[in-house]
Amino acid sequence: MCGRFALTRPAEEVAVRFGAQQVLFQFGPRYNIAPSQPVAVITHEDERILQAMRWGLVPFWAKDPSIGNRLINARAETLLEKPSFKYAFTRRRCLVPADGFFEWRKEDGRRSPVYIRRRDGGLFAFAGLWEEWQSPDGSPLRTCTIITTEPNALIAPIHHRMAVILRPEDEALWLDHSVREVKRLMALLQPYPAEELEAYPVSPRVNNPAHDDPSCIQPA
Repeated sequence: MCGRFALTRPAEEVAVRFGAQQVLFQFGPRYNIAPSQPVAVITHEDERILQAMRWGLVPFWAKDPSIGNRLINARAETLLEKPSFKYAFTRRRCLVPADGFFEWRKEDGRRSPVYIRRRDGGLFAFAGLWEEWQSPDGSPLRTCTIITTEPNALIAPIHHRMAVILRPEDEALWLDHSVREVKRLMALLQPYPAEELEAYPVSPRVNNPAHDDPSCIQPA
């Protein structure tokens, strides 16, 4: 699964990297983003928009938004089988920008945090899905989930799943809601090449989402 990640670049840099024409969410560096928090998301509606969504998908048909606490990730292999995800897969795909993410390695009965990022330190995008839920008072709530797949050779010794990182050349296709060809879209949901990533242990401080500072991503 993917349960924590970092986005340390400013909104302006993120908007330029992902070609957003509208920026509706301003944010500072985040070193320990956790579920249920607002995250930066890129959608393509009439144009590309950088906006905030709550992490944890709440399907449009849900009666209670607390379902989002259980839907922070979506397995690529079963997207079309799950009522929570199959509508969004065909109509509401998004990019979730990041510059690193965390997994926990089991060692001697303990779980030790590891930080994974691109070797060049660059921004990347997780493949995501989003939804809009209407509260009883009529106000909209936009939420998102991050898709996961089988791990690559770097991640496999750490965790049995990894978040789908899209190649830059595939981001436009993933965002294009006019594309509904399942095989074409599913082909994008592959493990990211291991040789383009690096991983290193970090401080257990990251275990607590209240800790959100540069020490969370510094090598232990």
